[in-house]
Amino acid sequence: MNEHSLPTVIQGGMGVAVSSWRLAREVSLAGELGVVSGTALDTVLARTLQDGDVGGHYRRALAQFPNQLVVERVLKRYFKPEGRQGAPYRPSPTLTVDPAQDTIELCALANFAEVWLAKEGHDGIIGVNFLEKIQMGTPSAALGAVIAGVDYVLMGAGIPREIPQLLRDLSAGRVGGVHIDVAGGAPYWSTVDPASVLGPNPPTFETPRFLAIISVHSLAGFLNRDEKIKPFGFVVEGPIAGGHSAPPRGKLTLDEVGDPIYADKDMADLEKMRGFGSPFWLAGAYATPEAVQAARDAGAEGVQCGTIFAFAQESGLTDEVRGQLLAQLGAGELQVRNDPRASPTGFPFKIAQMPGTLSDEEVYQARPRLCDLSYLRQAYLRENGRIGYRCASEPVDAYLRKGGRIEDTVGRKCLCNCLTANIGLGQERKDGYVEAFGVTLGQDLEGPKRMLETHPSGWRARDAVDFLLGR
Repeated sequence: MNEHSLPTVIQGGMGVAVSSWRLAREVSLAGELGVVSGTALDTVLARTLQDGDVGGHYRRALAQFPNQLVVERVLKRYFKPEGRQGAPYRPSPTLTVDPAQDTIELCALANFAEVWLAKEGHDGIIGVNFLEKIQMGTPSAALGAVIAGVDYVLMGAGIPREIPQLLRDLSAGRVGGVHIDVAGGAPYWSTVDPASVLGPNPPTFETPRFLAIISVHSLAGFLNRDEKIKPFGFVVEGPIAGGHSAPPRGKLTLDEVGDPIYADKDMADLEKMRGFGSPFWLAGAYATPEAVQAARDAGAEGVQCGTIFAFAQESGLTDEVRGQLLAQLGAGELQVRNDPRASPTGFPFKIAQMPGTLSDEEVYQARPRLCDLSYLRQAYLRENGRIGYRCASEPVDAYLRKGGRIEDTVGRKCLCNCLTANIGLGQERKDGYVEAFGVTLGQDLEGPKRMLETHPSGWRARDAVDFLLGR
């Protein structure tokens, strides 16, 4: 990685390809850290290829992958020059603790392509954001990003203590892995060998910097205590930031609309963060120039912002979704709930309240319960000693047969499918059902509201960077 000064603005890694390569590239060209979302990129690549890869961008990236035999296999399986012509998307393989070769290849290629496109034609810095909750896809996804020369890796929604070593191993061409949590059993050591996608004697790569996304200073202290698990730095995320958020510490208490109530003990002590000596950025309600300056005054390098970039024209949201969001924002009607039930992970999840989407109770009830993308499903130990998989958003009967609890199914939404629908890649099923949208944003909308005042028809990523930096 080229030596760069640390960024002031980190563009958050949002949803499924909402933080697209286009968005990350524009932020990087503006001099800050552009971040692609690493969530479900295997599905994004497979479905984009089935839609004909309009513009040829992904095929242009794949042409640069070191092992073209792997590329040929993926293109043969998924690429349709004329598109699907109304047919449902071909399923891509679901993640397991011990993924098959075609799963590894698709996941690695997808992350390579997204990072490569974000980095194409400039020397700015690019990061990729992973979720600790999607452990089964992490080794293969990280490998693809490393091969593409990603500069930063970010991870939240858990305790990412194994990621620094994973990145060192993969960058050195060694087998790397993480432990997969298995309910009722011991963690499963899941690995990927760079030689499996690069061929014998794989080359070495620059090790990316790792930023752990945390909510409390005590986790920073834990990760900093051992060089093996110590990250390069931290993103300290408050509870109103978008996507998944850590549950409140202690007994869960809800407010009048059913959102979790957070207290002072759920907030990071910034004086202690400064004392650790690692660079850190603040996230959650920092999308104004005044908030950026306040973060720097508090000792942070800067801020991470997501929502203000989700509205940007380069984000992966469809024009329909973005237009509806802007209309609600302009009318003062856009609200974002921190729904403690929505995510099958059990973590609270931010859901924009939009008519006609999964936040609408009628739309939610009308959706058939199914789990076919399966990124957020949990591994569990069966009675026969083998590992099975279950998701609290799958059909209730199936979940109960797998040992799940009925109370865990109430209110759960299929985030995997609704987030892919947000970017125009929702499944169109044989029975005619089309997946509904379900948008995640942060609960602080001050920055987007101010942007809308000066950019009433919408804004670009560079406009958002300029606003945040007061220029």
